[in-house]
Amino acid sequence: MTSTHPRSPLSAWISGIGMIAPGLPDWPAAQAVLRGAAPWQEAPALLPAATLLPPAERRRASRVVRLALALGLEAAARAGHPVEELATVFTASGADGHNCHALCEQLASEDRQVSPTRFHNSVHNAAAGYWGIATRSMAPCQVICAHDASFGAGLLDALAQVQVDRRPVLLVAYDSEYPAPLHQLRDTPDCAGVALVLEPEPGPHTLASVQLQPTPAAATPMADAGLELLRLAIPALRALPLLQLLAREAAGRVCLDYLPPTQLELQVEAAP
Repeated sequence: MTSTHPRSPLSAWISGIGMIAPGLPDWPAAQAVLRGAAPWQEAPALLPAATLLPPAERRRASRVVRLALALGLEAAARAGHPVEELATVFTASGADGHNCHALCEQLASEDRQVSPTRFHNSVHNAAAGYWGIATRSMAPCQVICAHDASFGAGLLDALAQVQVDRRPVLLVAYDSEYPAPLHQLRDTPDCAGVALVLEPEPGPHTLASVQLQPTPAAATPMADAGLELLRLAIPALRALPLLQLLAREAAGRVCLDYLPPTQLELQVEAAP
């Protein structure tokens, strides 16, 4: 029997944000651009060293691992949460493009013996594994891939956990570029990502509340042409319309890309 009651939207409070993208090295820099206080200037994504990792793992850490760790650490620090206590959701459309390229090169050569380090970095949950090593976290962790809808899928999972488990969840969405020739088929221009700390109740670091429900409406574009290219080119940056509202500390409604014909409508209210 089908229920006639409308579905309740998934909801949470956002208390911390992390961001790295081309020309946007962290959340304060991104906030200035998204508010309109500074122009976006194209530049390669800057990745900090993975200083939390032990030296051996730090040497092996790929670009995508460094990206994911930096995003999560920035968001957790801004939310005032110990990183080891946060449940996590890691989501990426394709994970480590450079490692995939190196494996394909090796397998296409006469010496087909794959490095053990290359092999264990090839799995989709490698970044989540390095997060566990770096933070010594024993909290629940989910790893998701939904192609270009990966940010939306990760957000849905994180919000559901917040609502059901009543605990803070760190969402880390990230993507990496592929070198040629794979770049011709998956032309992500650079690595980039965003992290959000989502909570069941407001707290001292609360930035805004968000409510999510499905919609058939088209995704909200970015008015700035350069930022719109980033939104379309890097799946993790489908979050940009939401981030712009958060940067402006404004209430509003945006629609984010998901799995057609379903999109995700987000109602955002700034913290009082």
